[in-house]
Amino acid sequence: MKWFLTAICFLVFASPAFSQSTPDVLLQALEQADGQTAGRIIQLAGLLTVISLAPGILVTMTSFTRLIIALSFLRSGLGLPTTPSNLIVISLALFLTAFIMGPTFEQSYNKGIQPLIENKLNEQQAIPLIIEPFRVFMANNVRPEDVKLFEELSREPVSAVDEIPMRILIPAFLISELRRGFEIGFMILLPFLVIDIVVATLTMSMGMMMLPPTVLSLPFKVLFFVLVDGWSLMAGSLVRSFS
Repeated sequence: MKWFLTAICFLVFASPAFSQSTPDVLLQALEQADGQTAGRIIQLAGLLTVISLAPGILVTMTSFTRLIIALSFLRSGLGLPTTPSNLIVISLALFLTAFIMGPTFEQSYNKGIQPLIENKLNEQQAIPLIIEPFRVFMANNVRPEDVKLFEELSREPVSAVDEIPMRILIPAFLISELRRGFEIGFMILLPFLVIDIVVATLTMSMGMMMLPPTVLSLPFKVLFFVLVDGWSLMAGSLVRSFS
């Protein structure tokens, strides 16, 4: 980082004696750079690319999709579309994702990223080792039916799970997470639906036609959720749903 900032300051505050055009300076610097410097430039470019694609990687290759869908269904079932706020729901999903994916991140760092930083491996050797823990996680949680679907679409048969290409495994895993997220959401909505039906039946039988049933059912749903320790139960069930 220090050499990068130094280079920027040099280009900005260069004296007129070095007033040649910037493309010529960069071209000469690249021509004179040795292999190690070129490797550092490639690593920096790769790091910036990963940072820019981090949200997409987080959604497609981790447990975040299932968690955020389940929490969204919970908020809808309670009848509180803005409570908790989006910031709190997303933060909770992120921290649960970090908890679930902790061993995967640790293996990826120890096997690939750390040796790459220490120059024990080059980029071509490190990238497969960085991706492999995520491949194992996705393969353990993907539905075979979804893998088979994308195998048929790509017309590329796969003989073993560890040989599934990432272009097949990632969309299959994402579809599997969407399905399981909606399955969990359905189970979350059922008890709240029962409360809504009971309250609506009581209000209709009492002749309270002008009073919306949701106004009366909301306190009962919140009370029910608090009495069963809903947040703890929800977090534990979501974490246990991953193999």
